[in-house]
Amino acid sequence: MKRVLFGLMLILGVSATQMNGQSISTGIKAEANLSNFILSDMPTAENNLGIGATIGGFVKFDIGSNFAIQPELLFHFQNSKMKQASMENNYEYWGVEIPVYAMGQWKNSTNGRFYAGIGPYIGLGFDARYTDPEYKLYKDDTMQPVDFGFGVQVGYEFSNGIQINAGYKLGVVNALDEAKDISTMLPQRISLGIGFRL
Repeated sequence: MKRVLFGLMLILGVSATQMNGQSISTGIKAEANLSNFILSDMPTAENNLGIGATIGGFVKFDIGSNFAIQPELLFHFQNSKMKQASMENNYEYWGVEIPVYAMGQWKNSTNGRFYAGIGPYIGLGFDARYTDPEYKLYKDDTMQPVDFGFGVQVGYEFSNGIQINAGYKLGVVNALDEAKDISTMLPQRISLGIGFRL
């Protein structure tokens, strides 16, 4: 994990050294998300998408007319339903993540722009809980607090700075802690949102 953090800091550092004379802007964004887990070695389990939300901000470093680096700081609530045998639990997860996107961008005749990005992210969970069929709430201590993975983002920005975007993130670290040697749960998330570049 130290290597991951070092890699993200290196990306930001290299980007910052190339910013002389370039444009730097900031913005805010909010998203609705659908999230669940990709399961392995759990033949009796099924995990369905649940609806959550994300809010945060970003900094955009324009390196050229068609390329930018965009780190983001996002706070999110994720939700999914786990079915196993006759039991169904609802998982709720709160956390923060820092994605860093390498963005391609293309302006059009109306002074808007299309953009698409790809890059790594690192996340930290604050709290994970689940409700059982009787709606009793329990703290979940079986999950890893740290997440790491990769994401893609596409969107369009209007000339007034308003953005619409869609994204997908896939974790590559097993979300399980206690049973990580026998089963695997990889988090994934689809998002659709709006933003505003200041």
